[in-house]
Amino acid sequence: MEQVLDVYERPLDVDRPVVCVDEANRRLVEEVVLPIPMGPGQPERFDYEYQRNGTVNLFMAFQPLLGFREVVVTERRTAMDFAAFLKYLVDDIYWHTTKITLVLDNLNTHKPSVLYQAYPPEEAHRILSKLEFVHTPKHGSWLNMAELEFAAIQRQCLDRRIGTKEELTREVDAWRDARNDREVRANWQFTTEDARVKLRKLYPDNQPR
Repeated sequence: MEQVLDVYERPLDVDRPVVCVDEANRRLVEEVVLPIPMGPGQPERFDYEYQRNGTVNLFMAFQPLLGFREVVVTERRTAMDFAAFLKYLVDDIYWHTTKITLVLDNLNTHKPSVLYQAYPPEEAHRILSKLEFVHTPKHGSWLNMAELEFAAIQRQCLDRRIGTKEELTREVDAWRDARNDREVRANWQFTTEDARVKLRKLYPDNQPR
């Protein structure tokens, strides 16, 4: 926990950005009956019936000090998909940087080894040479600021029925671009000193008896 909090106290460094990474599933739900548009004194109305069209996965990368985020929609959430997302961050988003510090949780695919499963050793090593992994503690995924962005996208973009991957991708891209244009940053105020006071019970009791 303290390692993550110390990382959050680093000043902005465009050459060595701190990037929070997370992923989430999203159900695709399509309307069976067209909604009735809103009218005078009447909200838009939806039928109770719907059609399930499977699920998709959203990968989120959030740079809190810069107010920048990238969201990629994929059909699956396998180790190969996560490896491809890491390669995308290194080669397309942060190609100009020296090192990217990734803050992520302990999901079984969130490991450097997935790159060696997906790519030849030389390519995996090249990608890893630009990455520093910092994992949140077990049961401590709330320390990952990417979860704040997922909460925002759920409220502002995904709080309704969306039936296809293509439609969802368009909506997510529009949300991302608008939020990036406003450079919405995270107001993170929980520090290591706060943790030692407020979460004291989580620390070992090593005081002399």
